Amino acid sequence: MESVPDLQNTMYAAVDGYPCVRLLNLSGSIGCSNPGRDKVVAPIVRFENVDKLAEPSAILVISDDSSIASKVGGVLVEPRIDLQNNLKGFSPDQKFPQAQFAPYYNTSYEWNPIGSGIMWKSYGFPVFLLTESGSKTLQEFVAKNEDKKKAYTSKVAEFDLVMQTVKSGTHDSESCLKEATCLPLGGYSVWSSLPPINISSLQQPKPILLTVASMDSASFFRDKSLGADSPISGLIALLAAVDALSYVDGLGDLSKQLVFAVFTGEAWGYLGSRRFLEELDMHSDAVRGLNHTLIETVIEIGSVGKGLSQGVKNFFAHTEGDSSATNQTLVALKRAQESLPSENIKIASASASNPGIPPSSLMTFLEKNPSISGLVLEDFDSAFVNKFYHSHLDDLCELVHAVGIIFFFLLDLSFYMINAANVNSSAVVAAASLIARTLYMLASEIEDVQDSTLASINVNASLVKQLMGCLLDCDPGLSCELVKKYISPMSSCPSHYVGVILDEPSSTPFTGYINDVPRFIWNFLSDRTSIPRENNISGCQQGCKGRDEVCIKAEADGKGVCVLSTTRYVPAYSTRLKFESGVWNVLPPNSSDKMGVADPIWTESNWNSIGIRVYTVQNASYDRLVLLGGITLTIFAYLAIATARAILSKAMKRD
Repeated sequence: MESVPDLQNTMYAAVDGYPCVRLLNLSGSIGCSNPGRDKVVAPIVRFENVDKLAEPSAILVISDDSSIASKVGGVLVEPRIDLQNNLKGFSPDQKFPQAQFAPYYNTSYEWNPIGSGIMWKSYGFPVFLLTESGSKTLQEFVAKNEDKKKAYTSKVAEFDLVMQTVKSGTHDSESCLKEATCLPLGGYSVWSSLPPINISSLQQPKPILLTVASMDSASFFRDKSLGADSPISGLIALLAAVDALSYVDGLGDLSKQLVFAVFTGEAWGYLGSRRFLEELDMHSDAVRGLNHTLIETVIEIGSVGKGLSQGVKNFFAHTEGDSSATNQTLVALKRAQESLPSENIKIASASASNPGIPPSSLMTFLEKNPSISGLVLEDFDSAFVNKFYHSHLDDLCELVHAVGIIFFFLLDLSFYMINAANVNSSAVVAAASLIARTLYMLASEIEDVQDSTLASINVNASLVKQLMGCLLDCDPGLSCELVKKYISPMSSCPSHYVGVILDEPSSTPFTGYINDVPRFIWNFLSDRTSIPRENNISGCQQGCKGRDEVCIKAEADGKGVCVLSTTRYVPAYSTRLKFESGVWNVLPPNSSDKMGVADPIWTESNWNSIGIRVYTVQNASYDRLVLLGGITLTIFAYLAIATARAILSKAMKRD
């Protein structure tokens, strides 16, 4: 050891993990944090009855007892990928996610029967999901210390999960925004049109067929929100459908305009779709070229990754709104299914016993215009088939298990046996094929589109697999060639958590404030829906000259390419927030806006650092023993000295 850092590296071992963080709304807070201003240090204790479990389990603390925080130093969950039993499943969301935004009264319906609701509770202790490397570090540390067999030492973990809102005592979103200890949840949605919209044209604008998907998910752990089936399988299907349609000639001659929108913030009060409609009302630059009165039909691609059952791709159409337009959409879907006989696809209307459409962005459009025609394509009928909805286990792995490592004293535990099924790429390809061919038929308004025309609209199965590898896994993750063709990602591991909006919302935001996934989607859609500019060899370092031109791939090669494309970023944040003079202000609710009244206005606490490290400390009982020994030795020494002095004094007097 040659320096203090060398000594620290010897004493402390950093452990990688995904934190559960503190989120706030108008009525309080949810999530996790250290209970006060200081770091938490707790002895490492494994679940004492672990030998009684038949197999590794995810052990999660579920309790309404506020005193539980005094019994728990912190919680770590260690991932395992070693068992192959199909077990119960796990979803920390509610049984009816975001029920307060539903356009119908039966909000007690259970779309998500497996839901426990634990992600909506507040925990006064830190919770981390370990990475594989973090788990290995912890195991090595424990094994190393057990080999030493020193009874007077104790292995401890130090949690640094101090939230600024906890330190400052700002316990709701309105107070923390005033004190600048939090930021609003939000980011940037993306929309594009195929072909590009000629804004300067004097011709009557065409009716709009709007196809939407969501790019954000949620989980108990902030940065482990992959949402493979819900909703990223739908996002991938939308991107693949756009790619397939981009090769079709004559799209500009169709009777209707194809528009695609990918919203973020949908898992937190439908922030993206609500703000999108708000921007349409304001006729802002972010939605220049669109008019909400022209939106004729909304088709949403929801969860489609688990649509494969016994070799058949099963999908369900959940519909709402104008019956004639809805019937046309259903007829087109059926025709699209018949045009794909070799794909073994089965599509059916959702059960009439359902209370309405499932949780989806379409709810926002129906709240704005109840008569609008809408359809949501899903891989389920009356309840989610995804048993890991809004869980960190909704990923690409075929078989996943977890075992909890708990830092605790005495508490009651609930168990969830968990196993995630693989998202099936062929189901995603089938959904994309259905949507692409359906959109073409609806936009052409030709009653009997030729089979040869439909047969020319083919989804690239290799592209779907590429997108799944890029958006649903760390290997290759966002370091894949497809993503690096357009952007320079900040991280290789994708996360579909919405994040926070960092600065004043803008239709032309600074790209450094936009997450990797929306930046990639913007570039991908700009490319696939574009008309290349002639003689464009100089790049776009000086910007693009044309009003309708955008610069793509600039991050990848430093030059970029100017293309004609109607692709825009749209800010996504609560419609009840306004940014003024560098400060976020909460607006009073508008009684005519049901969703605005129900909006909890989610914010995320600021923090200085987050992390875990483990080290060995001397046992407190040993410290007490040493102290007692020292006191005893001191007393005996004092008595010995006093006795010796007395004896010596007597001896000297005799002399």
